[in-house]
Amino acid sequence: MPNTEQSLAPQTIFASFAIKELGRRARKRQILMIDALTDFLAVAAGGSFSKVAKDQGVAVSSVTRKIEKLEADLGMRLFNRSSRRVLLTDAGEQFLPRARNILAELAEARESLASLNADPRGLLTVTAPATFGRLFVAPAVVSFLDRFPLIEVNLHVADQYVDLAEHRVDVAIRIGALPDSDLLSTKLAPMRLVACASPAYIARHGRPATPDALLQHNCIDVATGVAPASTWCFEGWNRSQPYKVRGNVRVDDKDCMRDLALAGAGVVHIASWLVSDAIAAGSLVALFPGIASPYPKGAERAIHAVRMRGRSHDAKAKLFIDHLRSTFGDVPHWDRVASGQ
Repeated sequence: MPNTEQSLAPQTIFASFAIKELGRRARKRQILMIDALTDFLAVAAGGSFSKVAKDQGVAVSSVTRKIEKLEADLGMRLFNRSSRRVLLTDAGEQFLPRARNILAELAEARESLASLNADPRGLLTVTAPATFGRLFVAPAVVSFLDRFPLIEVNLHVADQYVDLAEHRVDVAIRIGALPDSDLLSTKLAPMRLVACASPAYIARHGRPATPDALLQHNCIDVATGVAPASTWCFEGWNRSQPYKVRGNVRVDDKDCMRDLALAGAGVVHIASWLVSDAIAAGSLVALFPGIASPYPKGAERAIHAVRMRGRSHDAKAKLFIDHLRSTFGDVPHWDRVASGQ
């Protein structure tokens, strides 16, 4: 009787070789596909096969073959070629964002896997509105760097809108309603409003007992153009509609609104994070701490962190965003202060 173990050995070796060979070919096909997608995006951006070939230091025919193979695999023509111009076909236009997403997700996956075996390190660029950045993001950066000492942070605080791609920003803090975009957003905290006034104002004019009483007080409102943009809305009062408050000053800067209230110029209705320190210090008094003050319907606001899909620093960006969420908490301390907790 033949030795079964010995007779099966050649088959086992062959099967093992075949499996490895199939795996090698599959990996090769994946690499070729990624390479072809990269060239497709480059040709689409530059409108030229020869320019892409020159940038890579290869023959034009090499780039052409990759694109032709990609077109054959997809069963569609991606470019209309002529002696003068290379333009995307309708199919190419539709495929373009998908190709970007494929490569972006691959880059994100690679960085995430790499981060499993290495301490986070390198540069992280963050932007935030000036006042919020100074009050809350900068302290969070300090504790973040304590946890991840090999990371370096470039923190830019300014109220100007920053284009993440143009300025190579990894994380941007945005306050308010987010416009539709391709950016990935993470909600860090809700935006809650609080009505408050200085002790000096209350001493002169009395403290309004209910939101209805605000109609008899001097209210500092937001100026947009020639008319105020009223957000004086209180849950359970005035049928949840904004009050048409009056006052002798309107201003288009929130820091200035707070400063006017601190100076005793009137009652202000403002984001809780902007006045929580003053309320805690007793420089301002929250007038209705037991009454929620949401934005009017259709005008919801929040504090978000946004990032670009597929940035090479994405793993560090996620770490920083998670740290911000943990630092702020489910109910940020500025909201606890404003509500009297």
